[in-house]
Amino acid sequence: MNKYAAAVVFLLLISLLFSFNETVFAQQSSIPIPNVNISIQNAKNPSQVASSLEILLLISLLSLGPSLIISLTSYVRFIIVFDFLKRGLGTQQMPPAQVMAGLAIFMTIFVMMPVFAQMNSDAIQPYMQGKLDLNGLYYKGIEPLRVFMFKVTRPTDIALFLRAANIGQVKTYQDIPTYVLIPAFMLSELKTAFNIGILIMIPFLLIDMLVSATLMAMGMIMLPPIMISLPFKIIVFILADGWNLLIGSLLKSFPR
Repeated sequence: MNKYAAAVVFLLLISLLFSFNETVFAQQSSIPIPNVNISIQNAKNPSQVASSLEILLLISLLSLGPSLIISLTSYVRFIIVFDFLKRGLGTQQMPPAQVMAGLAIFMTIFVMMPVFAQMNSDAIQPYMQGKLDLNGLYYKGIEPLRVFMFKVTRPTDIALFLRAANIGQVKTYQDIPTYVLIPAFMLSELKTAFNIGILIMIPFLLIDMLVSATLMAMGMIMLPPIMISLPFKIIVFILADGWNLLIGSLLKSFPR
């Protein structure tokens, strides 16, 4: 008898479940479903073709966004210096690479924010309002970025790429093409980052040498010096307020 009662209860629950689903589906069917229609039509005038090409070009630039951020901003200097710091400390995976990359990105935004604001006011907003065409958007938008790159790029690096491009003497910076300025800027950033990184690693190298000489004098040849020197390097870095010194020096290395 108990089996029959359990079977009846089970059938009632199943019927209630199906009736609940039908009610839910009936309610959901009343929600209008949007109709998305993508069609290709013949252009009636040249302006429509130009607009389509502009949209295609903007989409291509968005796909190149990460590469442009790395190449045209201060990100290269930050991420290389942070890598030198990790190697000098010998902490291997601490801090994690994602944390250091995130810190480098937000420091890049902090440094580049005046440039981005000027690009927005001079180029992007007038373009959105229809006051500039795509050509004007490029020239108005690239100018603040060129000014920033000129301030931090070594003249010798610019001269190197001018000679490689077979460009003679230029009278002003405005005569230097952007395709020459960008690689010169990246090369200059690499040089600056390596110079800062070497200065960071020298104190840690001295600590490693001191610990290694001490262990050899004590006869502990089999003990890895890096394992002993790691706590000392971290303690020295913390006592010297290393993070504030490093971040402050990096920020001061860029013109404001």
